[in-house]
Amino acid sequence: MSTQLSIHEPAHLQVENITVAYNGQPVLRDVSFTIPHGTRVAVVGPNGAGKSTLFKALVGLLPVRAGRIIIHGESLGHHKECVAYVPQREEVDWKFPVTVYDVAMMGRYGNLGWLKRPGQYDHAVVTRCLEQMRMTNLARAPIGDLSGGQQQRVFLARALAQEPHILLMDEPFTGVDASTQAATLELLTQLQHQGVTVMVSTHDLNLATTRFDQVLLINRRVIAHGSAAQVFTPDNITQAFGTRTLILNGRGSIVVDECCPPE
Repeated sequence: MSTQLSIHEPAHLQVENITVAYNGQPVLRDVSFTIPHGTRVAVVGPNGAGKSTLFKALVGLLPVRAGRIIIHGESLGHHKECVAYVPQREEVDWKFPVTVYDVAMMGRYGNLGWLKRPGQYDHAVVTRCLEQMRMTNLARAPIGDLSGGQQQRVFLARALAQEPHILLMDEPFTGVDASTQAATLELLTQLQHQGVTVMVSTHDLNLATTRFDQVLLINRRVIAHGSAAQVFTPDNITQAFGTRTLILNGRGSIVVDECCPPE
């Protein structure tokens, strides 16, 4: 049975020596880290490093073969509804015949329980979340008719409607317009003020450096975890990305040449 918890309670996340497989093949091995309550974390690594696999394990979509995930001091599964997940856009069937409002309401289903219909509070939450993401005027529009940036905003509204303690976003800045990226970054700041823990996977190392409290650098295992200054060292970048070029320009920007994949 799920445990209802106040959004103001600390969402302390502990991952202890987990191994996760996808299609029978181990993707993550012996992964451990701890995320303090209310922290913004950028999850960085090359394609195929296991970033999406990690998020799916944290939300219970993929089983953990070994190790354990602890949230609020309890094993994953006691309170799944407190972890919200925004997948990559290409993983979503945008032809499914639902409206923007329907998608946002899906964020309430975990709180409703079996056979219960949304009540006044649920509708109020969904309306507020659509307003927050500036999507109220498109509430009755089919989700498939929206632009990529608009679809991203709707899925963020769905995650917010869940009233999560931990929010996982998989590549939210890929394929969206500048206004959606700005709205997403603004949302991250708002959520931190509310005490929500946020983990975002991104290929943008400069964004990870400037807009996040911590960086988790992975490539099927944890390469480094800490501040950007601690994580983005030449040795760590080489371990994660292989024989590639790390360039620090005068503004502190980071560029990784992805021509040579790691072994």
